[in-house]
Amino acid sequence: MTHIVHPYAHRLGIIRDWQSRWFVSNKKQYRENIKVDMVIRTFLTKRLRGMYVSHIEIERTATELRILVHTARPGLVIGRSGENATKLRAEITRMVHSAAPAHHRTIKLDIIEIRQPESNAAIVAYMVAEGLEKRMTFRRVLKQTAEKVIAVRDVAGVRIGISGRLGGADMSRREQIKKGRIPLQTFRANIDFAYEKAYLPYGVIGIKVWIYTGDQHTSERGGVRVRLAPRTS
Repeated sequence: MTHIVHPYAHRLGIIRDWQSRWFVSNKKQYRENIKVDMVIRTFLTKRLRGMYVSHIEIERTATELRILVHTARPGLVIGRSGENATKLRAEITRMVHSAAPAHHRTIKLDIIEIRQPESNAAIVAYMVAEGLEKRMTFRRVLKQTAEKVIAVRDVAGVRIGISGRLGGADMSRREQIKKGRIPLQTFRANIDFAYEKAYLPYGVIGIKVWIYTGDQHTSERGGVRVRLAPRTS
């Protein structure tokens, strides 16, 4: 049987970095940090659905807990004069103190804009889910989305797969569309991957998106791995 590996986890430490960055030597503190990270990610995933959020990064220092939200629509997350961001930060603070009463770090929330949403797998997956939830035919959604993604200059390949009761059929099945190259086994290949769910009256449809944006080469200099500029050719 085949062993399918997550394209992001497969490249950690090579061309990818961890999305939670902190270090502790105490086992109790480690468990607490894991729990807080899970609470924050679960809350933000539900709260910011529909705001084209790509991913959430968490960084810790001795005195600070920094949350970086990458989104294609920062205006929706920040709100007028920063009202939404202030409320969001207050809600996160309450949830963190509820999950870990001994938490003492200052919580900071940073909103980072994504310049090219069509080259981001998480945003493209949500675009497909949005189209399906608007009752558009799945073949049309797949074709239009794939053409929109492959038209981006930096994108060298895209694959979109959906599975479930497509078109309201009684038996579930899988459909996919592919344009360009998706070299999953090449470590230096910069492949972005995401999955999403479309909630329809007759069931949930799963969506997976792979986007290949060229090779990202690394070199060793003085024992330190240095990330070089990506190359699409």
